[in-house]
This record gives sequence, structure tokens and C-alpha cells, in this order.
Amino acid sequence: MNVHELLSLLPDPESLRARSRALALLDVVLDGGCTSRHDYVPDWRPGVDLARMDNGSGDLYGIVFDPAGVFLYGFDHECDATPWREWPRAHWPGLLEGLPAALARYPADPELRFEDFFDATVCAWRETGADAWRCGPVEFGTGESDGAGWLFELVADGSAEAICADAEEYHGRPVDRRAVAALLAGTPLDRRTVGALDPAADPDVMADRARTLGYPVASGPNGLVSGPV
Repeated sequence: MNVHELLSLLPDPESLRARSRALALLDVVLDGGCTSRHDYVPDWRPGVDLARMDNGSGDLYGIVFDPAGVFLYGFDHECDATPWREWPRAHWPGLLEGLPAALARYPADPELRFEDFFDATVCAWRETGADAWRCGPVEFGTGESDGAGWLFELVADGSAEAICADAEEYHGRPVDRRAVAALLAGTPLDRRTVGALDPAADPDVMADRARTLGYPVASGPNGLVSGPV
């Protein structure tokens, strides 16, 4: 799958935001609150949220949620479209062509660049009010890839089954499907969900982490997450 095929699979921006936040919280709980593959940063810039993934092996993505729209990019360091295929680095032809002016500042944001270059093999965007995702006029030959398929497969699929399977493979242990479905549905985090995902996790610590992600937390006595484990 390349970016052209990905466009039709991406959900609407608010569903994408919800899935991104749920993935970040799932990783937080399964990792015991440690640094995770997925992250979600509310107010990364004033009024702008950022979802991101970094697998620690050189591959990553970012999704910028701006009032003007959503800008999505990914970097597969081994794919055909990598900017490192030549020196000086260069984007795959057409990668950023057509990017709306309201979102064009993000490839230039220092935090999204590496050694003063925007490392990306996949880019897509959707302006507020638009009815579809767009990308530049990139072209790929037979067998050529930009990494879009595997980089964005979880947020494009969005099912509890797919996310459970990925989490089980990554973390090497069973993951409770019902708890994952609750996170994807935006159900306020409670002790039952935390305990189902990781019985050793401290629910109050997880509640604090959930709040930093902007994820709702169930109210209980003394402001703690509620419900029996």
C-alpha cells in the first residue's frame, strides 16, 4: 500500500484523533507509564495537538491536528521513497506539492525535522471542511513503496482486534480486547480497565498519565479513578 491507497482508508479527523489518543494511552498502561511507541501531545503548539509514533528503529510518524486541518506524515527509513536514497537528501518527487498554505509551516517546524531536514516518505492532509484526504502527485513504480501501509495500518484500521494483535506482538503478552475497545470508544479510564490491561499498574498513576494525554478519567472518591478492579 502507498499513500494513494491509504487516503481512502483514513477515518475522519476526529476519529483519527480519538484512535491516536487511545493508542497512546494503551501503550502507557502496557509499558507501566514508561516511554512508549505512541504518544499524544495536547497543545503541542497553541491550539494544536500532535500524535506521534516512534518505533525506536528509525521509523516514525506524526499527525498534526490544527484548527485549519490535519497534516499527517510518516518516515520509513528503508523504503524506496526515503530522502536518504541520495545526497543531499531529497524528498520523493511531489511529496509536498499541493500542501495547503495553512498547513505548510509544519514541514519547517524544527521539532519535526532531523538535522534541519524534514525526513518524510509519506505525507497527506485534510483541510477543515474538506470531505476527503489529499496528497501530492507522487508516483511509484512496480514494487516501490513509501511505507504508508505498515506505518498507518493501526490508525487506518482502528479495530480492537487489529490493535490487540499488534500490542500482543509488540509487548509479548496477552492484551484484553474489551479494555482496548473501551479505550477506542473513549470510555473514561477506570480501575477496571487499568487492571484488565496490567494488574500491576497503579491506577492513580495511570489516571494522571491519561489526563496529560487529554483522555477522560472516571471520577471517584478524592478524585481518583473509580470502579473495582
